[in-house]
Amino acid sequence: MLEKVLQSLSLGNKEIKIYKSILEHGKIAPALLSRLTGINRTTVYSVAKELKEKGLIIEDSIGRVIYYNISRDNELEKLVKVKKEEAEKKENSIRDLQELLKNVPESKTYSIPKIKFIEEHDLEDYLHEAFPKWCKSMVTTDLTGWGFQDHTLIERFEKWIDWSWKKMPKGVNLRLLTNESDIENKMVDKEYSDRRQMKFLDDKNFTATQWVVGDYVIFIMAKQKPFYLVEIHDSVIAHNSRELFKSMWGKV
Repeated sequence: MLEKVLQSLSLGNKEIKIYKSILEHGKIAPALLSRLTGINRTTVYSVAKELKEKGLIIEDSIGRVIYYNISRDNELEKLVKVKKEEAEKKENSIRDLQELLKNVPESKTYSIPKIKFIEEHDLEDYLHEAFPKWCKSMVTTDLTGWGFQDHTLIERFEKWIDWSWKKMPKGVNLRLLTNESDIENKMVDKEYSDRRQMKFLDDKNFTATQWVVGDYVIFIMAKQKPFYLVEIHDSVIAHNSRELFKSMWGKV
């Protein structure tokens, strides 16, 4: 029974042999332990050090002589507590890694797009919920959000837009193509207008909005009911869409 328990604690043959000898003889010096087990003294010191670090034995000294003894109830209870804390820390680290990996593509050249469809009754709540992850992705990818905008988006969600700019990380800007409108003329008076760069295309009538923010491409229909949002999380699609809008921006 003892042998199986010690093996379950990942002890090797020499560790088990030395542990059992200490258990049998009680407080014992390395020299005697070496003679009883047939293990040379240098190895005894090394193995005993491992057992001590694992919390299974304790070390005492009288003058210059070292003695080993078995850890008992109090020492083992402390060991259990330490192991529990280590397991909890490891679990928390794994959970943190899981969250980090959600925003990292499985490959630099290939990833499976993650697509969400948000209906009208959930749309505004989702804008608030998703905004932090969009910002985080922009900060690590491209500090500029690109795309085109249907002006009715502002008419429907002006309060959310004001709220989002209060939360927007420093250095983040928008460059959007849009058409002339009364509501857009009103936006130039907003305190964040210098970070919201717009180019007007009078001959275009955008019927929806498309943003490229970090590794996300977001489509929003706000011109006619039912409103909806489509979110695509894919670094490849986002990169190519962003490059297209950058090229268009320079030619307008």
